[in-house]
Amino acid sequence: MRFRATIENVPIFYRLIQAVEKLQKKCIMKFTETEMHVICNDDANEGGIQVWSVVKVDTMFTSYRIQSNADNAITLTLSAEALLSALRSSSSSASSSSVAAAILPSYDADEVVMKLAKKNEQAVLSFEMYGMSRSGRKVRVAHDVRIDVMRPAEGDKLHEPRCPDPEVHILLPPLLKLRTIVERLRPLSDVLALRANNNGVLQLSINTDTVKLETQWVKCGNPSMAQNDEDDDAEDISLKPDPDQMFCVLVSIRSFLKFLNSHVVSATTILCLCHNHCAILYVYIGEIADAGGVLTYYIPTVIDGDE
Repeated sequence: MRFRATIENVPIFYRLIQAVEKLQKKCIMKFTETEMHVICNDDANEGGIQVWSVVKVDTMFTSYRIQSNADNAITLTLSAEALLSALRSSSSSASSSSVAAAILPSYDADEVVMKLAKKNEQAVLSFEMYGMSRSGRKVRVAHDVRIDVMRPAEGDKLHEPRCPDPEVHILLPPLLKLRTIVERLRPLSDVLALRANNNGVLQLSINTDTVKLETQWVKCGNPSMAQNDEDDDAEDISLKPDPDQMFCVLVSIRSFLKFLNSHVVSATTILCLCHNHCAILYVYIGEIADAGGVLTYYIPTVIDGDE
């Protein structure tokens, strides 16, 4: 089993792990010949939220080499916090903390190599950073992250949640703006209602015994997520739902806030509602047409809410 790659885009890798680290302390990473997957699927997550992300190798790496007996795929578990720390140490400017910045060496890495290794009989994901200090000296820094390599049979059991076809797909406003609004609603309710229709209307609301609040956006856009647009065109127009019909999913407000941490990655985000079942959120790395990857969040409905 061999794996080695040069991380070409450290900032995107860092922001991706920064988003999932808020969700789950340990994550699963799967490397194949063409993709990197980052998965958080613990049933104990707040509100049952899961994230399944996939990033094209060309978006993140160069000099990418992988070899294994499992169709050249390697699946492992590791601490998201430890991985974040390793990526942060690739550059003193990666940390916004003045304390951490004082500890980290004053250098920026010209090259960051990630490879599978074994240290003292412990499997690790080893990061080697090469660069120049600000005083002009050559710098080499090594940072090891402990990992557990999963057996191929365990990796094959990993599957995204099965969901019914969504009734509506809608483009979300900037996630940072949404987070500001949802943070203000959090002290007032544990449950958030997500509503949308196929005419560009999006609503976020809470409804308790003491307060009812609703925020609405219009002209959000309803992108087509169909695999085959020609089949859609052939459908009888009478089978399509009323574009003004609202569909709703009640979610844990804490879960939704954890999803909103992905604003550090997001360029475009699409919300899909499976009425009274779940919300599926696609967070694209880059624009949709040429996205280098996507984080897919699954948030199940809250059965017993205030509404």
